[in-house]
Amino acid sequence: MHEFELIARLKPLLPTNDFVVAGAGDDCAVLDLGDPGFHTLLKTDAVVEGVHFLADADPEKVGHKAIARALSDVAAMGGTPTAAVVTLALPPKHDPAWVEALYRGMGRTAARFQVAIVGGETTTNPGQALVSVALIGRVPRNQSIPRSGSMVGDAILVSGELGGSIAGRHLEFEPRLPQGQWLASTEKVHAMIDISDGLAGDLRHLLEMGGNLGAELLGSAIPISRTARLRAREGELAKPAMIAALTDGEDFELLFTVAARDAVPIMDGWRERFPDVRISCIGRITAGPAAFIRDRHGVRELPPRGYEHFGH
Repeated sequence: MHEFELIARLKPLLPTNDFVVAGAGDDCAVLDLGDPGFHTLLKTDAVVEGVHFLADADPEKVGHKAIARALSDVAAMGGTPTAAVVTLALPPKHDPAWVEALYRGMGRTAARFQVAIVGGETTTNPGQALVSVALIGRVPRNQSIPRSGSMVGDAILVSGELGGSIAGRHLEFEPRLPQGQWLASTEKVHAMIDISDGLAGDLRHLLEMGGNLGAELLGSAIPISRTARLRAREGELAKPAMIAALTDGEDFELLFTVAARDAVPIMDGWRERFPDVRISCIGRITAGPAAFIRDRHGVRELPPRGYEHFGH
């Protein structure tokens, strides 16, 4: 059973109440806690040694990643993060200096985005280190952007460049919070997700949540990172650069859909406000449910998934 099958099996077991606006299935839960102007966002995420970082990784970068993963999910909802708590699980013979460096990295990134770290929990773990971050934030009422909402004919857009994150960017990425907040303020985005499991996998989340929609991508429009191209050219990747861009994961860029008529104004507005962050229109939503990519080799089906926990 892979990750998404497990999630689908567990979702019916989750209780709800009148505070829940949107629960499991989006990048963040959306809660109505009585604030007349805002909904509350709630998110938890974890990094595990040997899965999300190696034992010799710079602990300050690991700390950055632990916080930034959750920040990226808030960005995908168009929200503003406010406070976090951290659960830290360590092997019995841990290095206190490593832990201090981890917290310096978390603290530096949290402070840069005006997020308070207000406590948490420490425990032992017989195996590797684990860092779990629970984050709250807020978003103006009726402006949170769900994964559902895409419509046939919508343009598909993506920020930044994709692929090759394992070369180091997965520890140094910038959560797209200002961009997500601006997109929410336009009220033109139909659906959005951050790319953590690869473009192919996360696009399928948007398609499934939109009602088993399909997609057609233009291969020449996919923003493949320079790192992925170089590593593929030098034989350091066991797959072509395009496949890396579609399936590597941990790019933490924003993938979103807008009406076709809004694509050019959104891209123009983005480039004016965020000239240092690339924006690309990579395809369109179709009646589906199949998803294809068109390039110089013809038309072929999009890889079924990106990265999957329990799938390797």
